[in-house]
Amino acid sequence: MSLNDTPSAERVHIGFFGRRNAGKSSVVNAVTGQDLAVVSDTLGTTTDPVVKSMEILPLGPVTVVDTPGFDDAGELGELRVQKTRKVLGSTDVAVLVVDATTGMGACERQLVGLFRAQDTPYLVAYNKCDLLGEVPANTAHEVHLSALTGAGVFELKEAIARLGSAGRQERPLVSDLLVPGDVVVLVIPIDKAAPKGRLILPEQMMVRDVLDAGCESVVVQQTILAGTLERLAAAGTKPAMVITDSQVFSEVARIVPADVPLTSFSILMARYKGLLASAVRGAAAIDRLPEGARVLVSEGCTHHRQCGDIGTQKIPAWLRQHTGRDFTVEASSGRGFPEDLTGYDLVIHCGGCMLNGREMLRRMREAEAQGVPMTNYGVAIAHMKGILRRTLGLFPDVQAILDEGVRPQAAATQPQATGQAGDKDREESE
Repeated sequence: MSLNDTPSAERVHIGFFGRRNAGKSSVVNAVTGQDLAVVSDTLGTTTDPVVKSMEILPLGPVTVVDTPGFDDAGELGELRVQKTRKVLGSTDVAVLVVDATTGMGACERQLVGLFRAQDTPYLVAYNKCDLLGEVPANTAHEVHLSALTGAGVFELKEAIARLGSAGRQERPLVSDLLVPGDVVVLVIPIDKAAPKGRLILPEQMMVRDVLDAGCESVVVQQTILAGTLERLAAAGTKPAMVITDSQVFSEVARIVPADVPLTSFSILMARYKGLLASAVRGAAAIDRLPEGARVLVSEGCTHHRQCGDIGTQKIPAWLRQHTGRDFTVEASSGRGFPEDLTGYDLVIHCGGCMLNGREMLRRMREAEAQGVPMTNYGVAIAHMKGILRRTLGLFPDVQAILDEGVRPQAAATQPQATGQAGDKDREESE
């Protein structure tokens, strides 16, 4: 990914939906100004979602998705419809393409029902208006166009931009917790799984957000953290906070003085995605897991797993160590999040940096609807390391959830003013 690229998770996702041969692909090509999708008179030409990242002014960076026909038939057609439903889960703006010569039918009304059920902003694009004798006037949620002649395409793009801008939230990662001139220490372990020559996305985003707040970021590995804090103290500088990779929570918690706020990239990402409160509640399920429980560890990205992988090796080992019980731990990645979660006792999800906020909320809501607790990496690790209350100190409203039923593992294990941890953390690191 280029340094100038906007990550997919930070782009507005625009999905084009409709029945076969309504002209979805032609409309997508007209809106994007590219031959993004294959156009044909043959029913079902689009067999899989077609995804393209680009810029559409005045909205800016977007991800455009052309979906298969929602009225597709047969066993293969049902699989295509399922993929379309999954696309909807991450869609910020839905465009329902309707053949203007036939109008709305049962298929279109079913899609509108899905949009409304998932609270997805949508508009209706009536295509093939060049075949009508008289073209109806546009409304706030209906645009009439012809992908063939180009008439109405500009109006459709403007309507998409208005809808996308209206639903877009400016969500700070950490800048709202800072004042200009603050010093923030970022602890980033560099191991063999780290991509050479670059930082992972949450680390990049955090550095940028700190800079945007007019603050100073000090980036170190955990091996030199103690020396860095000593030098800052000698210069009369107290960090506004320390943000660490969750994998080294215990080690960092022992070093950072108790009067310096401590949290993790993953916890801040959960807040950024709107999931932190739910993730804290979900962490309580870790202590209730029975022997032989099924746990799903899910990641939003896909990567080659190596020895020491956090999702498939470290978290399962910490779960067994923390509870003294054995579990069946399964993994999913990318878009492979199961629709049926009822067989699981707990879902532990990554920070979701590669998934947009709507997709992460969809996953959390699906788990809650099926009665399956869900938490995320940073919250789960902090809970198992006995420092969850401390790592939520920046968020008193979320920290209060602990008193509702998520009991921290031991107040005495939280680091004292000297930067020393309790016995439990010390034992876990040895």
